[in-house]
Amino acid sequence: MVVEVNAGTSAEASADAERDAILAALTPAVAGIAATFGPVCEVVLHDYRRPESSVVAVSGTVTGRAVGGAMSEIGLRVLARGDDAADDLNYLTRTDSGKLVKSSTMVLRDSTGAVFGALCVNLDVTAVTEAHTLLGALAGLTPGPAEPPVTTFGNDIDSVVDAILDAHRLRQNLTWAALDRTRRLDLFRSLDEHGVFAVRRAVEQVAARLGISRASAYSYLAQARATDDPTPHGGHA
Repeated sequence: MVVEVNAGTSAEASADAERDAILAALTPAVAGIAATFGPVCEVVLHDYRRPESSVVAVSGTVTGRAVGGAMSEIGLRVLARGDDAADDLNYLTRTDSGKLVKSSTMVLRDSTGAVFGALCVNLDVTAVTEAHTLLGALAGLTPGPAEPPVTTFGNDIDSVVDAILDAHRLRQNLTWAALDRTRRLDLFRSLDEHGVFAVRRAVEQVAARLGISRASAYSYLAQARATDDPTPHGGHA
């Protein structure tokens, strides 16, 4: 048993060492990529082993990230997908301050194929989009695509979790007390799919925001994970 424990510890240490080496090798590229595209570019290197402080290197100021900052809603969704996560390239989002950002998130894998981080490139395309809209209006072209979603980029993971919660509450447009059991489980399932519960203390934070006990929050999360069919077998929980 001691041998098995030591072997497991050794394998974990070896995997962490490999991941640390990959991050160290990519760190110089962060500044190089940002410099290539200039002041409209930001490059962020994430270590998903620590969601609350995943930013290990950053160059540029598009989203205001800093080393030691938390991952965004986008990163939490990647984390929730685990090793099934794939690169997400050239998607549009908008920051809280109104910047339109074109981003690419490229997942990092170790030699076993396990996802442990990401290299993200963010381009501020606000000015380009405004110019495109103006030229389109002058040329009589139809309006552009729908408004991209607002994404919270914060150095504090609590603000990111709060933003995801707020978005869900707006979509539900109901208080926790007004939700039946099915909708409560749907809420916890959706939060889980967005990677919220990969963050330490997230269950406690969600419970406080919803006005329920921590035990109730853990219970709803367990039920949401246990079945894809939230139909109650009797009464409200």
